[in-house]
Amino acid sequence: MKKLKLQNESYKLFVKSYKEWLDILGYAASTVYSLPLHLQEFFYYLECHGHNDLESITTKNVKEYYTYLQERPNERRNGALSKSYLNKHQQALKKFSDYLKQHNAKSRLSVHLKTEQHPVAEKLNILTQSEIKALFSATAYSHHSQRMQLRDKAILVVLYSCGLRRNEAVHLDVSDVYFDKQRLHVRRAKNYKERFVPINRKNAAILEDYIFEGRPQFHNKNNTEALFISKQGRRLNGMSFANRLKAMVTATNNKEIAEKRITLHTLRHSIATHLLQQEVKLESIKTFLGHSSLESTQIYTHILSKVEGLKTIENES
Repeated sequence: MKKLKLQNESYKLFVKSYKEWLDILGYAASTVYSLPLHLQEFFYYLECHGHNDLESITTKNVKEYYTYLQERPNERRNGALSKSYLNKHQQALKKFSDYLKQHNAKSRLSVHLKTEQHPVAEKLNILTQSEIKALFSATAYSHHSQRMQLRDKAILVVLYSCGLRRNEAVHLDVSDVYFDKQRLHVRRAKNYKERFVPINRKNAAILEDYIFEGRPQFHNKNNTEALFISKQGRRLNGMSFANRLKAMVTATNNKEIAEKRITLHTLRHSIATHLLQQEVKLESIKTFLGHSSLESTQIYTHILSKVEGLKTIENES
């Protein structure tokens, strides 16, 4: 599918924006990679059949495309495409239909495809500000060791307060924390782009407590420049970050937080939504999160509207 080169510039932009949208919503890396490729094949099919804009698509076109897929030979082995592969194509278009609806795009494609809710992305799982406070408070009980408690609190600072992605947090070094400038230097950002993230005095104090009181208690702490280190003195990996978040959630003893089944990316979603609630400009949030385009950030306006809608329903019931 990579070999299918699109000529239509609007189709190219749709594929790129769709991929960014999936990534922002926290889908698995494999999904973020594969679904845009399936969408690209759909657009290539449209181009070959003279359809150069989404508004010209009809129900018949979509059905014909599925028929084409069922008859298309498998490029890797003999025979037709597997059912699971066909289902992936359908999933790609259904999620693209959701994308179009959320971006208010003019297209009849959304009429032809029944949407399926994603168990994570559509449920949103945005934490409230009181739930975030509960997580911070829970770091006092998330582990019996003080060094781990201080590290847990610092992890929340970089993932929620600073809105970092998991990989960005993993690759932070001690030298990336500029206390004098109240900035965090994100060197290993997405697409190899660097950025500086502001940290207020309260969050700077939390990082300072960890760096000067908690981190020195870890074994072999001088053998690595990593900000977050493991018990063995190695750079803490992404799975360990996720495990520590689970421990903090458990320590809250809060059933509602536990039922949300939050992930590391949920913290990033939450801070972006909270900034919007505080009427921070979208352009500022874009820079804060390190998005390449403003369109990527606009997804949070849709998330916020859904969150506010749920609040209204709860208040009325």
